[in-house]
Amino acid sequence: MRIEPEDEPFTADPEARPKVEKSLRARAVDALARREHTRLELQRKLSPHTEDTEKLTALLDDLEQRGWLSDARYAEQRAHASQMRFGSRKIEHELRQQGVAESLISDVLVNLQDSEFDRALLIWQKKYGEPATTQQERNKQMRFLQSRGFEMDVIYKVMKHAVTI
Repeated sequence: MRIEPEDEPFTADPEARPKVEKSLRARAVDALARREHTRLELQRKLSPHTEDTEKLTALLDDLEQRGWLSDARYAEQRAHASQMRFGSRKIEHELRQQGVAESLISDVLVNLQDSEFDRALLIWQKKYGEPATTQQERNKQMRFLQSRGFEMDVIYKVMKHAVTI
């Protein structure tokens, strides 16, 4: 049961309740509770809510120091979530757009390179399942895998393997 201050009578209507502005820290913690964010992404989300960039920088530093905000953890989580739908080139591009450091990106990509062919073949099988009968179909299948972020050498291997299935 919620206890209301005596000078403000309780109203069931949420529109009638006074609006309480969230603090910058509360906004940051709320965002991090939902999912991982990079420092740059969180900074972009929070910057419209403050004019004080030093305060925002200090908050982000504090969150990193406490281990609540981690670009490395974001990169690992994002790569893991995307690996069954996309190739390493697309994942690399996404991580770069979110402001992940190149060293962290390369660490994540090393793990993905080992399974690149298997993932591409699985995605191809799920989408098409049988080899192309015409050059036009083959090109379409190759463009599909390319749009998913797979390297051309992996795509050629998938196409070659598809013929032998």
